[in-house]
Amino acid sequence: MLTAFYTTVLFLQIASDTCLSQVEGEMLDLSPEIPALPFSVQDWGRTSYLEALERQRLEVTKRKAEAVSDQLIFTEHNPVFTMGLRKGASANLVWSAEVCAAKGIEVVQTNRGGDITYHGPGQIVAYPIFSLRKQPDLHRYLRNLETVVINTLTQFNIPSDRRDGKTGIWVEDRKLCAMGVAVRSWISYHGLALNVNTDLSPFAGIIPCGITDGTVGSMAGELGHAVSISKVKRALTVEFARVFADAPEHG
Repeated sequence: MLTAFYTTVLFLQIASDTCLSQVEGEMLDLSPEIPALPFSVQDWGRTSYLEALERQRLEVTKRKAEAVSDQLIFTEHNPVFTMGLRKGASANLVWSAEVCAAKGIEVVQTNRGGDITYHGPGQIVAYPIFSLRKQPDLHRYLRNLETVVINTLTQFNIPSDRRDGKTGIWVEDRKLCAMGVAVRSWISYHGLALNVNTDLSPFAGIIPCGITDGTVGSMAGELGHAVSISKVKRALTVEFARVFADAPEHG
């Protein structure tokens, strides 16, 4: 059985003995790690945040109706500050609306969990549209997302970990990955944002995630050089498959 999914910049071919990904012209062979993926993969390329949010909602509706399988969606947002549902999140916006507009950064109130964060070029955003109905445990789901990122960073020789009382994934006091999720009828959406080659200067316009005892970082900053976005997407795909393949909803 062969399942093929085409998008603008990503092609994933999944079969019993083949799993190939072509991203930005680079052919990546995933077959040594995983014989097949327990989800489909989409890459939306560059999107505005609100466009991506609306598209996520459509995917959630389709997944709820079992019209599609689980979906792992990658995108890269135009510059935007997003404020989650945490009380007081708006107070952590430092720059005025005029300054944000002058810098070309949108400000959006959204319905994910968490505080305020920044999305922009050089950052990989992953939106898992996964059914959690067979194991409706949001805390376990979040721990699984954290494991995906920790394992991915390990592949690039970046040791990382959780921090007690904090969300996301950290290297010492530098937060490389922010997380904020939502569920509807136990279908997940929103997800994680991993700083790869991100220009971190816009983070000066916010108190990211309300952090007062740390800062933000990126994979490029940790390694001292730019990192292939396509290789990070490949690694994330592999780790999502490893972590979620044995979850009850995929069994």
